[in-house]
Amino acid sequence: MNNREEQLKAFNRLLDVMDDLREKCPWDRKQTNESLRPNTIEEVYELSDTILRGDKANMAKELGDVLLHVVFYAKIGSETGDFDIADVCNKLCDKLIYRHPHVYGDVAAETAGQVVKNWEQLKQTEKDGNKTVLGGVPESLPPLLKAYRMQDKARAVGFDWEDKQDVWDKVTEEIAEFRAELMYMENDESNRDRTQNELGDLLFSLVNASRLYDLNPDTALEMTCRKFRARFNYVEAEAAKKGRKLKDMTLGEMDELWEEAKAKGIK
Repeated sequence: MNNREEQLKAFNRLLDVMDDLREKCPWDRKQTNESLRPNTIEEVYELSDTILRGDKANMAKELGDVLLHVVFYAKIGSETGDFDIADVCNKLCDKLIYRHPHVYGDVAAETAGQVVKNWEQLKQTEKDGNKTVLGGVPESLPPLLKAYRMQDKARAVGFDWEDKQDVWDKVTEEIAEFRAELMYMENDESNRDRTQNELGDLLFSLVNASRLYDLNPDTALEMTCRKFRARFNYVEAEAAKKGRKLKDMTLGEMDELWEEAKAKGIK
């Protein structure tokens, strides 16, 4: 591993390269905060992909791509006179020190849960912090992650189940309500909105259950999607080997190949 001096040297090199690119490269010179935003989102998802795959060989590369965007935004900010990379770093350090009084002050926090609770309370007292408990949950988050973060923030102020086992009564209740609306909708489409709402309530309760058992629903669903993709690709490939197309096969024939995929441990 590099020592601190080498790390700082590497970071300075990155800043120098960014300066060069912004001045000499037509593409880099053309970029704005708005044009970079979609690429930033894509880079974060690519980093997430390497994390879920446990691909540590490529993780440093993807982290570098994300870091490039941080430096790029800071460079644009310095050009407009709004902020620079020093402001970015100092604001982050100031925030971390302020929100960790158990490290830099005299507040006691013996558990991670107490740290989170203190963190949420401090955020609401900051001048530019969240004015409401859920204010720190971006509206642009994907719904599954948004539900998890909203519930987690509510938990931090004590709005949570006293016994996590009780959540299953709520899940069962939501399943029953969804099924009732679904059965009604089969004969009358007028309640489609109510059915949609009940499905949302059911998914929200399942997210709640996963959170209570310290499982991340977004990660879990992503893993299942990967598994489904791998097994379905196997079914399609094996069918092709037999000169068959999936649309011409029976469900039973496809299920047989699916079970083969499972038996081979494809996931």
